[in-house]
Amino acid sequence: MYLLLGAVVGFFAGLLGIGGGLIIVPALTFMFTAQDFPPDRILHLALGTAMATIIFTSAASLYTHHKHAAVNWTIFKSMTPGIIIGTLTGTVLAGALTTQILHIIFTLFICYAATSMLLKLISKSKFDKKTNSDFNQSYQTFPKKASFLTAGGVIGAVSSLIAIGGGILTVPFLTLCNIRLQHAIGTAAAIGFPIALAGTIGYIANGLAQAQQLPPSSLGYVYLPALGWLILASMLTAPLGAKTTHSAQTHTLTKLFIVLLYSLAGKMLFDLFM
Repeated sequence: MYLLLGAVVGFFAGLLGIGGGLIIVPALTFMFTAQDFPPDRILHLALGTAMATIIFTSAASLYTHHKHAAVNWTIFKSMTPGIIIGTLTGTVLAGALTTQILHIIFTLFICYAATSMLLKLISKSKFDKKTNSDFNQSYQTFPKKASFLTAGGVIGAVSSLIAIGGGILTVPFLTLCNIRLQHAIGTAAAIGFPIALAGTIGYIANGLAQAQQLPPSSLGYVYLPALGWLILASMLTAPLGAKTTHSAQTHTLTKLFIVLLYSLAGKMLFDLFM
């Protein structure tokens, strides 16, 4: 099951520029519950393990997008300091919140992400009408580095709190800055790496204080057996998803992903209130 989950996550991480946490966290929540992990630490473990997995999926996706010259490294450098500060802050907050509150926050964000992607599909023609082909020039239309720094802090904090690579937030932000969609996705994949790295460090550090409540083979809030199998599969499929972004229409796959997100959100709400 970990292998299957990793394969799905890796593909959509590369395809849509996301880290995969939107799928990994609810799926791991179900699996950890079935393995009788401590109920009040299950979601924390799912978040930490998902964040650690994103290190590898984002690295594989980033490499492929870089080969297609779709990463704006100037924007990456401007946003990274804010990303690191915001991400570490988010992990501290996540460690202090109860499982129920994290459950509600994550479920609501899944619904928001799915609805946001659905609305983008409906208005896709607006993005297709953009004619700017030089994404480095489009960066010059949004010159304030402080804005990128602030945006990085917000994206990092939210991403670490709900264990995503930041693509759901970064891609819309960059498209508003007149960055072409493919380049926004590629840059989001690059930004996902420092988010995942800082987030994983934060979840490990916060989880070490709860080590006695966690299952064996856990490193803080990272469950190592799940991490290993997820990485093995996702590293193979993330480049495939990234190649698909540049070579094929993604409408059908994106629709399937939206349906999957709504289904996972519904299952998490059912488990929370039933």
